[in-house]
Amino acid sequence: MKALIARDGDARFYRPCAGIMLVNAMGQVWVGERHDFPGAWQMPQGGIDAGEDPRVAALRELTEETSVTNVTYLAEAPDWLKYDLPTELVGRAWKGRWRGQMQKWFAFRHLGDDTEIDVSGVESPEFGRWKWVELDELPRLIVDFKRPLYETLVETFRPHIA
Repeated sequence: MKALIARDGDARFYRPCAGIMLVNAMGQVWVGERHDFPGAWQMPQGGIDAGEDPRVAALRELTEETSVTNVTYLAEAPDWLKYDLPTELVGRAWKGRWRGQMQKWFAFRHLGDDTEIDVSGVESPEFGRWKWVELDELPRLIVDFKRPLYETLVETFRPHIA
C-alpha cells in the first residue's frame, strides 16, 4: 500500500509537517522511540511554522528532537505525503484540529559521531531512546497507520542512501 499524496485542498484538514530520514555512514536510518508511547518508533518530524520553509523546519525539528546539527543534504521527497490518524485519535490529537498530517520529507546524512545525538538533553524530549536500523527494517517498526508513508519513504530515498 502506497502513501497518499497530499492535494491542494488537504491543508484545511492536515497538519503541515516536515520530517527527516537521518542516515549514518553505513546507510542505517535513525529512529527514536516516543517516550509517551513505548514501542512507537519514528523518524524526527514536526510541525512547520507559518511562513517557514519545509527544509528549514525539518532541520529545526531534527535539532530540537535529537541535538543533531552536523548533517549534509541528500534528497527531498518529490511529493507531500499524508496519513490519517486512527479514528480513536481524531479529535484528541492536536486538540482535534487535524485528521492527520501532510508531510514534506528530506534525507540527510549524519556527519558527526553518535555522541552528538542527545534525545534527553533537549528542551522538550520526545524520545526515550533511539537506535540505528537497516533501511528495510524501518517500516516494520512504525505504527500501522504510518506504515504506508514509511514504505514510500524507503523506496523514495533508497537510491540516495547507498
